[in-house]
Amino acid sequence: MSFRKLGFIAAIIFTAGIGFSLFAPAQRGGRIYDASTETTVHGTVTAVNTVTGRRGWNGIHLTIQSGAEKSEVHIGPSTYISSKGFTFAAGDQVDVVGSKVTVNGATSLIAREITKDGKVLTLRDKQGFPLWSRASQ
Repeated sequence: MSFRKLGFIAAIIFTAGIGFSLFAPAQRGGRIYDASTETTVHGTVTAVNTVTGRRGWNGIHLTIQSGAEKSEVHIGPSTYISSKGFTFAAGDQVDVVGSKVTVNGATSLIAREITKDGKVLTLRDKQGFPLWSRASQ
């Protein structure tokens, strides 16, 4: 194969890679957060869990008890949450606006906004794109 053909193939692969990287965050965020399933849950935090994500950052998940129903709530990176002056502990009363989705075979709530003690933590825009991500800017 000639050097010229290799250069052409490399240019196509490079261009395709740039195109994929520009659109992948929107597709990924759109698949996870579904605005049509958005709901509000009011309840008491019964557990706070730190989970290591695919990219190595620590994410915060809450278990919320609302009447007889327990909800697993995916919030976001611990560094983003703490940078906004928020912490969560068992016993906290919260209102969560988020999308009900199935993650690993279980129903979870992907939080868009959490209110605690009258203070609002906004995590995602109305389309569900994470505010800590470059895709939302």
